[in-house]
Amino acid sequence: MDKPTMHMLSVQEKAGETKRTNQYIAAVAAAIGAVIAGTILAWTSPALPQLEPPKNTTTGNSTINNVTIINVIATNVSVANGTPPVLINSLGQPADFLLDTKESSLVSSILAIGAAVSALPVGVLVQRFGRRPTILLLAIPFMINWLLTIFANGAGMLIAARFFAGLATGGICVTAPMYIGEIAETSIRGSLGAFFQLFLTVGILITFVIGGWTHWRTLSIISAVLPPLLVAVFWWMPETPQYLLSRNRRRDAEKALRWLRGPDADLTSELEDMQKDVDDASRQRAGMLSMVTNKASLMALICSLGLMFFQQFSGINAVIFYTNNIFQSAGSDIPPAIATIIVGVVQTIATYISSLLVERAGRRILLLQSCIIMGICLIILGIYFKLQVDGVNLSVVGWIPLVCLVLFIISFSLGFGPIPWMMMAELFSVEYRGSASGIAVIVNWCLVFIVTLCFPLMKDAIGIYSCFWFFAGFMVICIFFVFFLIPETKGKTVSQIQAILGGKKI
Repeated sequence: MDKPTMHMLSVQEKAGETKRTNQYIAAVAAAIGAVIAGTILAWTSPALPQLEPPKNTTTGNSTINNVTIINVIATNVSVANGTPPVLINSLGQPADFLLDTKESSLVSSILAIGAAVSALPVGVLVQRFGRRPTILLLAIPFMINWLLTIFANGAGMLIAARFFAGLATGGICVTAPMYIGEIAETSIRGSLGAFFQLFLTVGILITFVIGGWTHWRTLSIISAVLPPLLVAVFWWMPETPQYLLSRNRRRDAEKALRWLRGPDADLTSELEDMQKDVDDASRQRAGMLSMVTNKASLMALICSLGLMFFQQFSGINAVIFYTNNIFQSAGSDIPPAIATIIVGVVQTIATYISSLLVERAGRRILLLQSCIIMGICLIILGIYFKLQVDGVNLSVVGWIPLVCLVLFIISFSLGFGPIPWMMMAELFSVEYRGSASGIAVIVNWCLVFIVTLCFPLMKDAIGIYSCFWFFAGFMVICIFFVFFLIPETKGKTVSQIQAILGGKKI
């Protein structure tokens, strides 16, 4: 090979590397919001035990509340000494204040309500004011949450904090996947799209690690560093070219695309394709009625809502909730804090692997493996715990539920963890993307609330084994849903995806 040719190839490789680097930087900057959301989602796991009173204990025919006795004694002693009473939490440690069952439940559940409330308004905001300013604006409720939490002196401030956390988390679930999907070129859109779930799991893991050995206020102070970090890093990122074109700012769109793709990239073809998509969108009315009467947008909505539904009815919450029992069944004496960290590490690694595989294997195959493997694991877990309830000695095969747990987490993290968020940004055309993403996020968080609320009740009513079989049934249905309805979006442009959803062959 002659020197001019080698030099040309070297320049092309360098240009390709540069454009990929800038896209990864922008995606990581937006995904800091997902890290914050992860810390918020996981905060209750290490924090609530520090805010709850000791459990009731039964002696003979009388029920004695430990915290009542301890706190009455502490109050009497304190009154005698002229000092404030000392409260003791469920870990046997002094506490500033304690939450009763109702307050603890509100602190846990109000997040989902806040997220559902904010999703659609944020979807409107991103269409009107842009993706970039909306993400920056969400740093405000994120920060309000941590400030209220840090200075909380009772249940009221914590509940208010969690509501603001929900508003911000619901908003970031709409905006971050949309931003990442729009700044990425087709060849790496899937890999970057998996960043949202990947960084979410990173935030969860960070909280499990720090929260397992620190006071909940200390955890909150550390977590409060992240919203200013989001602003500091994301401030320098460009707006998405699609949004700029929709506002007739072609020069700005070209400038943003040039930064994202690199100085030597040929933007002509991609910019024209984007302009065509925006022009087609502007000729259509983007209301709810037109969304459900247009075949392509209706199919996109069905696919997106279906993926959100099966994500929550995969049994992921049931398996996570029962993690400690599964470890115990395997004969392990690992403390609960370590068990949750192990699960967090497995989930993070598997989600990272998904980001590497999604552009090679495709979306559909990863979703199908999730349905099949998770369904099998749930059936086996159901059988195991049913036999355990029936008094069968399972000590020889105690490792089975632990293997099922690990396989389930890996399978979920490869498919139904990241891909519904990724495809939410891929399936909709430009004119419907904001409002449709808002609807999908509302449905997701409503399902989170329903499953979280109903699972403990189901477990008590029909047994944990029946719960596992219940979710396994949905995974069987999900196989047919993915196989017959979900299109493969790997390597396809917005217009090609819309053509497939509209029933056209490409």
